[in-house]
Order: sequence, then C-alpha cells, then structure tokens
Amino acid sequence: MDRVEPAPDWGCDDVVNWLRAHASPDDVAGMARFGIETGLALGIRNSELRPLARKIKRNHDRALDLWQTGIREARLIACFSDEPRKVSEEQAWAWAADFNSWEVVDHATALFVEAGLHDAIIEPFVADEREFVRRAGFATMAWGAVHLKKHPDSVMSAWLPLIEHYATDQRNFVKKAVNWALRQIGKRSLALHAPALALAEKLAASDDRTARWIGKDAVRELTAAKTLERLAAKSQRT
Repeated sequence: MDRVEPAPDWGCDDVVNWLRAHASPDDVAGMARFGIETGLALGIRNSELRPLARKIKRNHDRALDLWQTGIREARLIACFSDEPRKVSEEQAWAWAADFNSWEVVDHATALFVEAGLHDAIIEPFVADEREFVRRAGFATMAWGAVHLKKHPDSVMSAWLPLIEHYATDQRNFVKKAVNWALRQIGKRSLALHAPALALAEKLAASDDRTARWIGKDAVRELTAAKTLERLAAKSQRT
C-alpha cells in the first residue's frame, strides 16, 4: 500500500493502511516532547498528512470513520478532509468528548470554524470543565479571529468577556489557548486592538499568576512594532 498513490475513492481502511505503512516510530518520541498525545500515534508529520488529505479529497463519511479509529494521524486526516458544510454541532460535541491532545483539538476547531459552528459552540465549550473541551472553545475563538473575514469585529469583541472570565484557569492547555485567542483578536484589526490590549494590560496587572502570564504575553505581542505596523497597513488597505 505504501507504493500506491492515494486516490479520492479511498475509504477509511485504505487511508489507515497507508498511514501504517508510513509510520515512523522514531518520530513519536519527538511528538511527545511537544505535549502531543502519542498513545495511538504513528509518528507521521503533518507535512506528510496534509498532502495525503489533498490527494484523497474531501469525504464526510470517511472522515467520521477515520475519527473513530482513535489514531492520531487518522483523526488529523479526518480534520483535514471532512466536508465543512456537513459538519454538525452534534459532530462537534461528539468529537469534543474524545479530545485528549491539544494538536488534534486545534485542527478540529479549525474545521468547526470553517463549518460556521463558532456561534453554537464557543460559549458552551469554554464553560465545559474538561481541559481539552475548554481549550477547544478558545481555539475556536483564535481561528475565528483569523478566518471569519466577512464577519464584523463585534463578533470577536463579544468573546473578550469570556477570555477575562476564564483567564485564571491554571491548566496548561487552557491558559495557552486563552492567550492565543486574546492575541489573535487583538491582531485582527485596529478596532479590536484597543479593547484587546486594554484587557491584556488588565490581566497583566492581576494578582492571579495565570491571568498575569496571559496578559503580559499578550501585551508583549500586541505592542510589538511589527504588530502595529501590520495593523496600520491593513487599515489603510481597507
């Protein structure tokens, strides 16, 4: 199977066979060092997975089957090759129940944003006590700030109170996603930069250690010359 060229008519078994044939056990340890869950990982890098996803084209039913295998690489292919218009809120919750690795969370939420599920899932996801489900809510914010280009800034500004509320969650994969969401919102436009920076400065002055870290890191990026120059140039273009 490893010598066969991937094709659009491939089913779940074909994809899994290809993945197993290209497994790289030596790379699994490296992934673990980045906090990636490797219990069912084959050690294939995303630089190989994305070309595979492009070759087999999008297929919703196959994506659902790939997800059910539990294999890291199969789940990533599911994220890369699902059909966004067929991804439902119910699917998002079903996948969220399986989340156990920040990497898969982040790619799944990119799919959810493309599917237009942000309004339905952000608030309930961030309210969920499970670490990776809450991360998924903030990752959805981060992707949404970048990719929902036709949506008004008011959509993203409405997320700032959620960022402030959960900025004291000390769990590693949550706090990093909260920080990511705040930075991406602040970099979206000049109109959003001011309220995002104001929140970042407020958090930076907090007595809470986690909120303070989130705020200081966001302030550093939102006040960087490169960020300000990019926002000014973007404002002139629009």
